[in-house]
Amino acid sequence: MSGPIVVDSVAALRAQIRDWRQDGQTIAMVPTMGALHDGHISLIRIALEKAERCVVSIFVNPTQFAPTEDLDKYPRQLVRDLDRLREAGAHLAFTPGVTEMYPAGFATKISVGGPSSGLETDFRPTFFDGVATVVTKLFLQAAPDCAVFGEKDYQQLCVVRQLCRDLDLPVEIIGAPTVRDPHGLAMSSRNAYLSEVELGVARNLNLVLRQTAAKLASGGDEASAVGEAAEALVRAGFRKVDYVAAREAVTLGPRRQDRGGRLLAAVWLGTTRLIDNIEISPA
Repeated sequence: MSGPIVVDSVAALRAQIRDWRQDGQTIAMVPTMGALHDGHISLIRIALEKAERCVVSIFVNPTQFAPTEDLDKYPRQLVRDLDRLREAGAHLAFTPGVTEMYPAGFATKISVGGPSSGLETDFRPTFFDGVATVVTKLFLQAAPDCAVFGEKDYQQLCVVRQLCRDLDLPVEIIGAPTVRDPHGLAMSSRNAYLSEVELGVARNLNLVLRQTAAKLASGGDEASAVGEAAEALVRAGFRKVDYVAAREAVTLGPRRQDRGGRLLAAVWLGTTRLIDNIEISPA
């Protein structure tokens, strides 16, 4: 099949969306920062099941990177990404530049409370303001019926859902299961930074989370379980553990011990920061 339509301006995006709407077609969106992997492709497949047209945005959003983070080295591979979109059956790739999304004089940001508190915000205080602002812009630009986000970035998924509820954005947010390699490592664009030895260490993250979630599901003490998990991750070879935390699954507030929830973690392996999470089954 031919590749997706590629547009890099809001005007061209809206013109194509308008044509589809006039034909009565529904629109699903998959926001990405490119460097597409099998996890992204799984989101596109879900989008194609939910709507007649799938729009994928590819934009490395500078407002969600702190000055000390990896904006400059974040992988950019548009030609390869477009090949993957063609294979997946996506209909349109929106590939704006920074000045298209944030023109001279841009001075607005969206700040979401609730599920954005703690966890990632403790270490990346401006991250979710950047995410919420760019997602709001994308939804206003493309006006999709639904949008698909991966559960791998679980706190982000909760923040986007809160954003749409609070601002009455008419977009159904669909959470997609995390795609993992055969050893359980969550697919991530940042995995490309890892050496073969580091990949071997990285695969322990999911293993430790699964073991810890099982302890919590069986009624284990939360403070002890997450503390032991952090120690196990350091022993496995991770340089630093930013957090291991058990939270309520929707608000990301404190978890009741007799309920299920979500176990989330962020760790450093060399100079690469990895995140993952797993469901805690109800008792």
